[in-house]
Amino acid sequence: MKPIRLLLVDDDPLVRAGLALMIGGAEDIEIVGEAADGAQAEELVARTRPDVVLMDIRMPSVDGLTATERLRARAEAPQVVVLTTFHADEQVLHALRAGAAGFVLKDTPPAEIVDAVRRVAAGDPVLSPAVTRQLMRHAAGSAADARQARARARLADLNDREREVAVAVGRGLANAAIAAELFMSVATVKTHVSRILAKLGLDNRVQIALLAYDAGLLEDDGH
Repeated sequence: MKPIRLLLVDDDPLVRAGLALMIGGAEDIEIVGEAADGAQAEELVARTRPDVVLMDIRMPSVDGLTATERLRARAEAPQVVVLTTFHADEQVLHALRAGAAGFVLKDTPPAEIVDAVRRVAAGDPVLSPAVTRQLMRHAAGSAADARQARARARLADLNDREREVAVAVGRGLANAAIAAELFMSVATVKTHVSRILAKLGLDNRVQIALLAYDAGLLEDDGH
């Protein structure tokens, strides 16, 4: 197997050194570069073609949010995992909406950071259901009604089965759990998820969860 190519992006050299030390011992992960801000990260992504970028949010010059939006717009976009010191931060939420595959706290144990890199490289989001709910509650505010109307209009493009799968994804269920709950095969669940992403123009399961929450579906499903 090819190693997972990882780029570290943080304006604090001590943080980068700590991450490199924590992750460097993993045989299946290769650190291909380090960047001190978003602009440098864009340059290094073009040169090193990483699979995953660990991205700090608060940086001088080009911040992590802007860099995430730009990287995810690339033709062969790397997966982005946001690094943060906060569980529920508005900028983290914006990064997730921009296409980040999840986030890890900077004080996360080393083994969990390594696991997060592996999971994102394999196409799985890095958000526990509890953290997802916390972030989405944090997003609620004065624009909630307008956001709900927009979200429900977008979800109207889904058929009933796809809507059920979207709600299950929003609850943080893995494919196997969705398959068991909705009495379908894991392969069928994956097909539905792919169709949902394509129909709604979304990048990943995290964005499905956010949209389902915005539409009020997670509050109404009884879980």
